[in-house]
Amino acid sequence: MLSQFTVKNYKSIRDEITLDMQAAAISEHMDKIIREKNRELFLPVSVIYGPNGGGKSNVLEAIHALASKILSPLCAACSKNDCAYRPKKLPIEPFAFEEESRNMPTEFEMFFRTVTAEYRYILHIKKESVLYESLDRVKMETGRRSALFVRERDQVDLKGPFAKLKISEGLSETLPLLSYLGITYNKNEIVHDILNWFEKSIDFLNYGSPYQEMRMAIAKSDEIKEYVLKMIQEMDLDIENFRIAEEKDEDTIEVYTEHIVNGRSTELTLSEESSGTRKLFGLLPYIVNSLYYGTTLVIDELDAKIHPLLLKHIIAMYTDMSINRRGGQLIFTSHDLTTMNNDVYRRDEIWFAAKGRDQNTGLYSLAEFKDDNGASVRKDAKYDKQYLEGKYGADPYLQRIIDWGKVNG
Repeated sequence: MLSQFTVKNYKSIRDEITLDMQAAAISEHMDKIIREKNRELFLPVSVIYGPNGGGKSNVLEAIHALASKILSPLCAACSKNDCAYRPKKLPIEPFAFEEESRNMPTEFEMFFRTVTAEYRYILHIKKESVLYESLDRVKMETGRRSALFVRERDQVDLKGPFAKLKISEGLSETLPLLSYLGITYNKNEIVHDILNWFEKSIDFLNYGSPYQEMRMAIAKSDEIKEYVLKMIQEMDLDIENFRIAEEKDEDTIEVYTEHIVNGRSTELTLSEESSGTRKLFGLLPYIVNSLYYGTTLVIDELDAKIHPLLLKHIIAMYTDMSINRRGGQLIFTSHDLTTMNNDVYRRDEIWFAAKGRDQNTGLYSLAEFKDDNGASVRKDAKYDKQYLEGKYGADPYLQRIIDWGKVNG
């Protein structure tokens, strides 16, 4: 589970912003949140709204960039052809519109939970080099907090359970210590617990990538396929079944859908289906996997190409604790306003990203937003209407509308 993510000086994000998945002290939808054994409360859903170019995608990409920085070296060191995680390497670029920011590191901080512990990981990167890195742990069973390591440039201090581990001289300045431990001490219980979370408990989906969009290998699991098929049938897509042909190579998967019309069965290739159906086939295995195993799923522009009712249905599965029994989380960006209401979301699940005059992206939740008089947004407010009126700061409209009469005159 992702507890909290903070980033500073990444692309359009100059100042520190935090996406907090801990539930705020507000009263709505108390039956639609994740309750941990230690009584802490977390959000199953977070959606980020804002204008095009406002930096919504950069917030999610920053999470992806951190995961990629950690896992890419592990994949490079893996001798298996079918490495469990093949992350896209994302360059870590600072805020570009100020000279001072361009010469400062990008700073990441992440709190995440496994079954046994909550970890706090900090990483500061400048031109791919690690300037600072630290890792702490709180054990779930006892609540005991302990530091595991601190690294400042080439100085490494291993602490607590890591104190007896050995670090080779000449540790590459571009290699995170966490990645090094994963390569060198992959059988260590704590190292395995942490890296297993990054590998298997958080996933990223971006529809700009054809390979990601068609990555159906996950649906080869009979259990996952069964749930995907049930969801497709619930959505009334007139698809009775589907099958996945043997892969011709690692990036090619052929999917066939079965339709029954007038008692006759006909197969279509997925390429013959509508763009919305194709997207659902790329999306649903991730959704089902997230709900089935209780993982965190991060999606840019989830609402693109799918009907608002389907979007609402997907959100409802995450906020229905009888379905989402293992604490799956969905974090996504959206422009869809049909779901921006108090029937679907808590106020702390709605976030806004927008740029200021310095082209710097800010991020804030509806629960923490206050108007010019210092008043908070009421839980019974018309969120969509007030957002369209520009009352939340992240104006969804263009700042200036072109006068085409003058342009063409």
